[in-house]
Amino acid sequence: MEKTQGKHILFSGYAKLPTGITASEIYKVIGVVLLVDEDTGKIIEADCTLATAVARNHVSSILVGKLITNPDNLVRIVDATYQGSAKKAIITAIRIIYDKFRSYKEGLVPSAID
Repeated sequence: MEKTQGKHILFSGYAKLPTGITASEIYKVIGVVLLVDEDTGKIIEADCTLATAVARNHVSSILVGKLITNPDNLVRIVDATYQGSAKKAIITAIRIIYDKFRSYKEGLVPSAID
């Protein structure tokens, strides 16, 4: 039987937002959430807790279709195309997600039900 779709795994990463921006007044931290294909590392969906729909949609559009297995590329894309105050926090959250994905793939993530 041919496998048509890999298992999708949800990963989240959080990072402190700089003070003085709208998102930090609402959330204090940014949450970046990625739905990733376990087999390929391809980002299927992306969302974040930025304050405006334009910013959230932009972050999603630049991450969907990319590979979490290449975090340096994701960082370069964010650095080049996102010029908002939350840039460093977004990049930190992406790096945290990459670390979680790598640990998951290596079987190092403990089960919450054990």
